[in-house]
Amino acid sequence: MATISRIGFGQVEPNHLSAQRTAQIYAQLPANEDINILENGQFVKYDYANEEVNFTGAGEWMMVFNEVKLYDDRWRESYKDFAMIKDNYTPGYDTTHEGWGPFKGQMVPRVIKTNVGDIYTTNCVGGANTDGKAEYEGIELEVGDTVSPNAEGYLATDGDGTITFQVVKCYTMADGQPAVKLMRIA
Repeated sequence: MATISRIGFGQVEPNHLSAQRTAQIYAQLPANEDINILENGQFVKYDYANEEVNFTGAGEWMMVFNEVKLYDDRWRESYKDFAMIKDNYTPGYDTTHEGWGPFKGQMVPRVIKTNVGDIYTTNCVGGANTDGKAEYEGIELEVGDTVSPNAEGYLATDGDGTITFQVVKCYTMADGQPAVKLMRIA
């Protein structure tokens, strides 16, 4: 059994994700206005009918897998320091979109579809973190445990079960933080 705790935000190492080959990568819908933070490895519903990603819509659960953007030229930042944070989005320019694309100040996450058999490593399990330097206490997991997205989009043992991942290895992220290698089984 391992305690998957972390400092900073969730990270993802894409060991074998089919979306990279099948082009099941989406970045067209803005996040619901109530979403303040989206971490890599968190899940959201791709609610195309309501033109947003959220946690409650009819869309399929998809994993947030944004391009990590770090701006510290002194190498003090790493993948654990990146998340989409609503407060970081500037008002932008008021442009006419004619119904297409994000409007000023909206987060538009890149999300990917996971398929049965996909394998990836993450430390974004259990719950949220609020800051790139904050500590998340953790969740106890062991090989064979199953997790699925909960109401906040984090993989947990008490998730909704609509998609299911199995812990296949207790592992570490590149920065040495505890992690799990997961395989989608349903």
